[in-house]
Amino acid sequence: MSSTTLLLLVAFSNTILVALSHSPYSQSSTPSEWRSARATYYAAADPRDAVGGACGYGDLEKAGYGKATAGMSTVLFEKGQICGACFEVKCVDDLRWCIPGTSIIVTATNFCAPNYGFPADGGGKCNPPNAHFVLPIEIFEKIAIWKASNMPIQYRRINCRKEGGIRFSIDGAGVFLSVLIHNVAGAGDISAVKIKGSRTGWLPMNRNWGQNWHINADLKNQPISFEVTSSDGLTVTSYNVAPKDWNFGQTFEGKQFQS
Repeated sequence: MSSTTLLLLVAFSNTILVALSHSPYSQSSTPSEWRSARATYYAAADPRDAVGGACGYGDLEKAGYGKATAGMSTVLFEKGQICGACFEVKCVDDLRWCIPGTSIIVTATNFCAPNYGFPADGGGKCNPPNAHFVLPIEIFEKIAIWKASNMPIQYRRINCRKEGGIRFSIDGAGVFLSVLIHNVAGAGDISAVKIKGSRTGWLPMNRNWGQNWHINADLKNQPISFEVTSSDGLTVTSYNVAPKDWNFGQTFEGKQFQS
């Protein structure tokens, strides 16, 4: 075999190795995204979601989230940044209580507050550093028997799928605007928002709490546009979402992220 042929074979082999190492189906890109946590449930009569929990979504049924929701412990909640994100959750490591082969998809809508009167490995299930999900019992029972109570689970972030566009619910008074941003597909959680009237430039909004964003600006009698950036860095701009005669207490629908 000539030296030229040998060099060509080596180069060809290296090309194949590089291609395989970057393949999206390589072993290193599969189960590593699953993480460990625990989950408990609350009863259907529990009023914790009466106002949409700590994310402020209001009536979760009307907001499009239904009962497939979760309260997140401190290390997962990220001071409200996680609101709207979607997770796939499955029960693991307990053959007695887990329903095998099942998983659920839930949206982060609430905060499970820590209880520092108990240790993290005792009654303080949502204390740092615990990763913990609190689920409605109807959702919990899809992956585990209810008698299991505090269950080991695995979870991973997934893209959210939504019907229709991003919704903007405008509240406030005078020059104070509070906008709840919900029904967000893709990453689901929002990291930045800008607002624009027909007589202004783009104005950055501040997170008030959850996915409620606010600004002091006189935007009455102007059509309003929104620029929404999700946690994965993607941006969707919806022009003239609210018409010139918009009013407080109204909800408008804009464009949507791809899911």
